[in-house]
Amino acid sequence: MKKEVLALSISIVAVSFASILIKLCSPSTPPLAIALLRLVFTTLLLLPVLALRPTIRKELRGLPRKSMLILIGIGVVLAAHFSLWITSLSLTSVASSVILVTAHPIIVAPLSYFFLRERLSTLNAIGIAISLAGVLVLVTGNQVPGSIDTLQGNILAWLGGIGAGLYILGGRLMRKTVSLFTYVLVVYAVASIVLAALVLILQVPLTGIPLRDIGLILLMALISGIFGHTLYNWSLGHIKASVASVALLGEPIGASLLALAILNQIPPIFTLYGGVIILLGIYLTARPPQRIERGEIAS
Repeated sequence: MKKEVLALSISIVAVSFASILIKLCSPSTPPLAIALLRLVFTTLLLLPVLALRPTIRKELRGLPRKSMLILIGIGVVLAAHFSLWITSLSLTSVASSVILVTAHPIIVAPLSYFFLRERLSTLNAIGIAISLAGVLVLVTGNQVPGSIDTLQGNILAWLGGIGAGLYILGGRLMRKTVSLFTYVLVVYAVASIVLAALVLILQVPLTGIPLRDIGLILLMALISGIFGHTLYNWSLGHIKASVASVALLGEPIGASLLALAILNQIPPIFTLYGGVIILLGIYLTARPPQRIERGEIAS
């Protein structure tokens, strides 16, 4: 269990750096370009696994049509999540954006009840209600002149959080029958293709991106992609879902502290009020332990 807890801890620290690395990029670098390059780099970093593990190639070739279609759908959702959330960071504070995007347990819990038949207790329901109240406080409370938060930025972050919730719900469903590397390779590749199409349709410029920004995005792919998202997905196969969900509370706290230390960005007052309410609600939502089904593949 020690290595699983260590992996989960590393993943939370790693994802906490994503928003900071994004904010360190030049304002001239389009958010959609950052999202596309991050996912392309993450996919490329995983390709050696495909070359070195014949079992992954065999599993890919043998995936049922229905499973592949679901994975494609999850990839589309992941592309939407990254495009919305990364764009929100140019319009609101790191603290507000990360808190709202991390509030996905209040989306996952009711959807898991209806679609996966997972138990939803009274405590869960109270937690969801509390979190939604916190979202309302955070999203609407900072609409004052001079605030670094904007209504548009907060709404984009919240929509990105909904995307993250659907992504995690899909992952929870598919990781029961699909191994980790097969899952992430397909989902990341599909998300990259979707974002590339969006970049072409919207004519988002990819030329002229500073070399420094390319380096920051590559770091993002390595730190937050490989050691963050992918390691977190691996830990889900070994740790109770309730523990993993509560551990996610570390991301907004870590990202906010990093933003204060590195960017000198002080969260607006209603972000602090709403954030505390949201985090309390998420804790209550994820409080009851949920057992991982025996059939889930953990490698």
